[in-house]
Amino acid sequence: MNIVVAKGGSIQTDLESKPKLMPNHVMIRTVCSAISPGTELMIARRPNKEAVPLGYSAAGYVEDIDGECPGLTIGQRVACYGGPYVRHAEWLCVPRNLVVPIPDSVGFEEASFVGLGAIAIHALRKASLQFGETVVVVGLGIIGQLVCQIASAASYRVLAYDLLSERNGQLKSLVPGAFVADSLEALNSEASRQSGGAGVDAVLLCANVPDGSLIDYGLRCVRQQGHVVIVGDMKLDFNRELLFAKEANVTVSKAGGPGRGDLAYERNGHDYPIGYVRWTEGRNMREYLRMLERRSIRISSLISEAVPFSQVLRAYERYKMMPQQTMGMLIRYDHY
Repeated sequence: MNIVVAKGGSIQTDLESKPKLMPNHVMIRTVCSAISPGTELMIARRPNKEAVPLGYSAAGYVEDIDGECPGLTIGQRVACYGGPYVRHAEWLCVPRNLVVPIPDSVGFEEASFVGLGAIAIHALRKASLQFGETVVVVGLGIIGQLVCQIASAASYRVLAYDLLSERNGQLKSLVPGAFVADSLEALNSEASRQSGGAGVDAVLLCANVPDGSLIDYGLRCVRQQGHVVIVGDMKLDFNRELLFAKEANVTVSKAGGPGRGDLAYERNGHDYPIGYVRWTEGRNMREYLRMLERRSIRISSLISEAVPFSQVLRAYERYKMMPQQTMGMLIRYDHY
C-alpha cells in the first residue's frame, strides 16, 4: 500500500505491506486523511535516517474487526486519530478507543480532521475557562481556527491574532463576534480594555516559534492566576518574574487529551472510567464530530484543497510556497 514518510530531510512516498489486524483493533479502508502542516513539516525538517510515517488523522470505512469494539460495525463510516496507528496510508489498523462513528450528516472530509479537532478541544479544556470568561488565541492555523470556533460556541469571549492577514480574515468570517487584531499590540490593548485592565482569563498559544517570547506575551496578557496554554511548538524559556507576579499557570497541552501515548488505553483498548477522567482523547474526538453534526463549528471553508495520493508531494509544496493561501489540505485515496 502507499504511505507518506519523512526521510533525510524531505517528504517522500513509499510502499509498505497492508497491516495485519490486531486484537481489539479495526481495519479501515482510508477515504481521506488530513495533513497537519505544523507537526509534519517539523518532522520532515529533521535529518531522519530512517523513514518516519507522517499523518495522524483520517476517515474511512470499517473493513474488518477483531475482538470487542462496541458501537463499531463492518461497513460503517468512521474517523480515527493517533500515530503510529493512524497515518497517511491506504489501510489503517487502529485500536478501538481511537475510532469513532461519523454522523450521517457529516462528510468524510470534515471528519478526517478529527485529530486536529480533538487537539483543539483538549487545549481549550486545559485553559479551565468558565462561562462568560475571555480567551486570547495567538496563531490562526487550522488548530487555532478550530480553538476560536469552539470557544465561541461555548460562549467564551474570543480575541485572536495571526501574522498572516489572510488567516485573520478567515476567522472574521467564521466567528463574526471575535475581536481579530492586526498586531500583538492591538490585541493586548483590546484584552486590557475588555478585562478592565485585569487581564484575560486564558491565553492559548497555537503558533510555532523558535523562542519563548510568546509565553512572555501570554504572561503579560493574562490575569492573576490565569492560564497560559502552550499548544504550538516553542522553547519553554520564559520570564520567571512575570510568572511569579501573576501567579499564573503555564501548561503544555498534550495532543488530543488523556490517553494519548498510554499503551493500556490506546493499544490495549482499556478505557478510563468516565467518573475519574471525563474527557479522554476518544471522547474529545466524539465531541468534535458532534459539534460538526450540530453545525456549531465549520471546517469545510478551511479546506484549501483535496489532492489524490498521486499528487501528495504537491500538497506539501503548497504549504511551503503559499502559506497565505493554504489552510487545511486533504489526501484522497485512489481506491475510491
